[in-house]
Amino acid sequence: MVDVAVVGSGPNGLAAAVTMARAGLSVAVFECAPAWGGGTRTAELTLPGFRHDVCSAVHPLALASPFFRAFELEQRIELMVPAISYGHPLDGGRAGIAYRDVDRTVDSLGVDGPAWRSLFEPLLRRMDGVIDFTQHGMVRVPRDPPAVLRFGLRALEQGTPAWGARFRDDAAPAMLSGVAAHAIGKLPSLATAGAGLLLGALAHAGGWPVPRGGSQAIADALAADLVAHGGSIEVGRRITGIAALRAETGAAAVICNVTPRALAALAADELPAAYMRSLESFRYGPGVCKIDFALSGSVPWSNAAVAEAPTVHLGGTRAEIAAAENQVLAGGLPERPYVLVVQPGTVDDTRAPAGRQTLWAYTHVPAGSRQDRTAAVTAQLERFAPGFGDLVLASHAATADDLSAYNPNCVGGDISAGAVTLWQLLKRPIVAREPWRTPATGLYLASASTPPGPAVHGMAGWLAARSALRYTFGLPAPDLSRR
Repeated sequence: MVDVAVVGSGPNGLAAAVTMARAGLSVAVFECAPAWGGGTRTAELTLPGFRHDVCSAVHPLALASPFFRAFELEQRIELMVPAISYGHPLDGGRAGIAYRDVDRTVDSLGVDGPAWRSLFEPLLRRMDGVIDFTQHGMVRVPRDPPAVLRFGLRALEQGTPAWGARFRDDAAPAMLSGVAAHAIGKLPSLATAGAGLLLGALAHAGGWPVPRGGSQAIADALAADLVAHGGSIEVGRRITGIAALRAETGAAAVICNVTPRALAALAADELPAAYMRSLESFRYGPGVCKIDFALSGSVPWSNAAVAEAPTVHLGGTRAEIAAAENQVLAGGLPERPYVLVVQPGTVDDTRAPAGRQTLWAYTHVPAGSRQDRTAAVTAQLERFAPGFGDLVLASHAATADDLSAYNPNCVGGDISAGAVTLWQLLKRPIVAREPWRTPATGLYLASASTPPGPAVHGMAGWLAARSALRYTFGLPAPDLSRR
């Protein structure tokens, strides 16, 4: 018998569990997969000795998330922070390079350097305020209104047809589109612009870290802290109903790291009709097809600087990326898709045998697609790295349908746990000051389907746990520092 039951062991579920255990409560986590971690798992998907991140690979919020800061993640695992946050190759051997050093980035962009500086430096000067605004629910008074104003004005610019007004060359706008496309939404739009501005600012504020050994390191650090404070994790255990879970565990609070569709199925007998309608009307977005490659050597990029970037965005110009992404939203499969690539071996030598490399890549596809996009992804890699195909020792493809089966939170292969639109950033899944708290007594939702949305940050779990501590147990938020 426990005080708290947590359904799902992704980073948000584990963040919630750690918070509750640190508050002195007994906690049990239930995970349907054979291993904990959710979107932060690492496995040998191709050949022995080649360790691939199953879902997330690079973590822009690992150093910036208020939860991870409180948890002191960087003292628990080794985060490799590269000098180049991301690269964006263009045809003809050209490339846009986002260095962690904003001055170096500005210098590399030539005629568009001053425009890049005027876009990002005002955000960097008030980065704490930008993080506060973007990493909490939107129905609240922000701590730094000037930061919100600066962020909002830039989102209005980059999220509308005016998005190219400040630039004269093609590298800088392509770089921004490559980052905005992480959100898997319409280009341009306010939601994708906001995501792109946040990620773009983080690229200069602290960099985009890569966990040494793989993303599993994040999940393992959270799991170790939970167990050290008396919690437990049961894997291979699928929960089929909240009422039965309460009866089994006696939990006063149940925190669910699941999507709205799953919560509706688990707790239909506890939730009022109006709330159920909100859950059932929640929209999911496009899926991804993910390809992992085992390579005999480093990728032969046409631009040498791209070889130093752990994260690479493929797709060409801003117009090409927007056309490809909007084609996916319309249900199509672009011939030249946007591809997000990670080459962790640039900073982490533990991912493959000596002299070898792993390559992580995904492209966006319509929800539920069963199409294997290995050929299209390989073609884009060949476009910017001629001879890439000669290095491939093995590959592993996971279609959107495969990802949905692997992780129930990826409905239709949607790794964002819900369509990223302006309305669904506000209504996630309801418009409320505390959207993590459901109308059912002691029942909380803590997935990326709640604010602040997708990415590995632990914030949804932390905020849901703080809500549960306040309303169910009357307890303050605990200290999470390493001790």
